[in-house]
Amino acid sequence: MEPPPAPLAEVVVSTTEPRYVAPTLRDRIGRIWAPVYLNGQGPFRLVLDTGANRSAVVQKVADALGEGARTTSTVRVRGVTGTGIYPLIRVDRMDIGDLLLEPAFLPVVQDVFGGADGVLGNEGLRDKRIVIDFRNDSITVRRSRGEQPGPGFETLPVRMMRDYLLVVDVIIGRVRTKAIIDTGAPDSLGNLALLEALKKQAEEDPGTDIVGVTLDVERGSRVRMPTIHMQGVQIRGAVLTFSDVHIFQHWRMTREPAVLVGMDVLGVLDQIIIDYKAREMHLLTRRR
Repeated sequence: MEPPPAPLAEVVVSTTEPRYVAPTLRDRIGRIWAPVYLNGQGPFRLVLDTGANRSAVVQKVADALGEGARTTSTVRVRGVTGTGIYPLIRVDRMDIGDLLLEPAFLPVVQDVFGGADGVLGNEGLRDKRIVIDFRNDSITVRRSRGEQPGPGFETLPVRMMRDYLLVVDVIIGRVRTKAIIDTGAPDSLGNLALLEALKKQAEEDPGTDIVGVTLDVERGSRVRMPTIHMQGVQIRGAVLTFSDVHIFQHWRMTREPAVLVGMDVLGVLDQIIIDYKAREMHLLTRRR
């Protein structure tokens, strides 16, 4: 078996371990399970992870695909809290909606996805439009044709960082903050520069564990936030975990206020549309 192509020199998977999971199309923290077919088998339930530059699966998926998918190659996987070396499998075809990858190399990682079969990363999404409908627990992946959302949506321009990370500008309280949109993270994470800018401190907080896909553990503090402004969308009552975790250091995002916005914040919305080609994100607030 030939080694995988150069882009797989390192894989970033930004999901963290959930606390509670319900056996539905969506876990209780709001992450959507996308139905993905591998070599025509499935659908396998992969968590959509916009913070991951490649998809990954757990061991039971590799077992289901059989010996023909095994390789002798390994890859370094970088998670929120650390890195590790994992085996690769090769699938001839990976598809969901209009997304088709032929072939695809997938790391086989720890089962920390709360019942899902792995993560669906952002490879292949460069010209796609993703519609996440929290009300109906559905996800749609189609080619972007520049269509505009319906009435009631707030449109935010999106910048692309390395590995096609989605970055938007938000204001937390009065602090301008760089926000990475991460649908694979159950809990939002802020860096210590943001905590300092907010002049907040954890009160009577014993600390909390942050566990990434590599199972490395870091400690953080939980702090209640002032209103988060995403242009016309306001999110109140959010509680963020703060720590300069490994992934912030890797992204060189420790000196200025930054936040990794996970599903505890995004999940309060009604719909999210991410248009990679148009570099826009459309948000629809939950109807009362």
